[in-house]
Amino acid sequence: MKELFEPRSVAVIGASRNKLNVGHGVLYNLIYGGFFNTKHNKPFKGKIYPVNPKAKKILDLECYASVKDVKAEVDLGVIAVKAELVPLVVRECVEKKVKALIVISAGFGELGEEGKKLQAEIAALVKSANIPLVGPNCLGIINPHFNLNASFAPAMPPTGSIGFISQSGALADSVIDWALEKNYGFSKLISYGNAADLDLNDFIAYLDKDKDTKAIAVYVESIRHGKEFMKIARSVKKPIVVIKAGKTEQGVKAVSSHTGSLAGSYEVYKAAFKQSNVHLVENIEELFEAAEVLALLPKLKDNKIAIITNGGGAGVLTADYCFENGLILPKLSNETLSRLESKMHPAWSRSNPIDLVGDALSDRYNEAIFRVLKQKDVYGLIVIQTLQTMTDPVENAKAIISAKKHFSDKPVIAVYMGGMFTKEGKEYLKEHNIPVFNDPEKAVKAMKALVF
Repeated sequence: MKELFEPRSVAVIGASRNKLNVGHGVLYNLIYGGFFNTKHNKPFKGKIYPVNPKAKKILDLECYASVKDVKAEVDLGVIAVKAELVPLVVRECVEKKVKALIVISAGFGELGEEGKKLQAEIAALVKSANIPLVGPNCLGIINPHFNLNASFAPAMPPTGSIGFISQSGALADSVIDWALEKNYGFSKLISYGNAADLDLNDFIAYLDKDKDTKAIAVYVESIRHGKEFMKIARSVKKPIVVIKAGKTEQGVKAVSSHTGSLAGSYEVYKAAFKQSNVHLVENIEELFEAAEVLALLPKLKDNKIAIITNGGGAGVLTADYCFENGLILPKLSNETLSRLESKMHPAWSRSNPIDLVGDALSDRYNEAIFRVLKQKDVYGLIVIQTLQTMTDPVENAKAIISAKKHFSDKPVIAVYMGGMFTKEGKEYLKEHNIPVFNDPEKAVKAMKALVF
């Protein structure tokens, strides 16, 4: 896999002068990091070889008529030509001894029998030559840690620790844009399309060993080798979060026309994921919220957590969400109660959820957080702040950050309910790798993801 994710040289076969062509987009992304200008775009540091028999230069780089005309070694070939030309190009790459391939081109297994024949042909070619191939019908691969954007995605995503594997290229495109807004960081982004050669199982196994990846997020339509997937999922040390498309009859039909896959029974997938310690989510936002939490926080050793809030209503809502998601709120111990009694407002709740009352400042938060996390049967904590006139979001954030340092084996998630006036506190928490949400339900679902 090294030549796929850390190549020293890349040939773009099907590079184009036409800005609307995929081959142009891939070449541009390698040279500049991304088409849309962001601070995360960085140029690829290796050699780039455009291949197009009808051009002498593209984007100021010398162009080659064939990949075989490149005198130097080529680690990675990215193919973006018409489907019917792909077998010929793959043969040339085999003859050139290109070490890895990405086939961006569509028009294969997703388009009926002729497409399936083409796909089988290229699969046989790379298998006989022992060359790993991603695709066809995919977006490509991005490795932000290596300044590699071997895709036609609009930009390089932020660098981080989430490894994202997507069977859909267009979905991965949108996720990058969304991640730029939300500042979710990626270790690797892999769009594998029809999976003629490498499939989901290969990429999960790779990311489990990848030093930059701490959590694995997956969008999948079908899994070809289910027993192998379950075996790999059980063996990996890193958490896996999955969103499975094709839940309904209409969705199953759409999967078949999209990547030529058979979606199978959703209930069977649910059972398989549960047996394999894979966390299943219902939407894209939840996928990355769970993945971020899994990348940042220790796992929840038991499903017993505490809630601290300065607003009773927020605490009640969160308690409901905990019940619905299988999280238990243990009673406060006599020691915890006695330690807190003299430090709290006379009207504090004396129960879990712990309502500090609306005028709570950071000292009250700090005391409650510290004492509750010391209780042995509390394994995680959700800290909620509702905005009052005396509330200081940044000072309260400091109390939460301090708890993380003292109780590194217990996950702490923040909920800052509100918008404009809580923004500074949220940003402060994020800078210190504390997950923070606007909505307590999202925080509870994120905490649930830590039970594995």
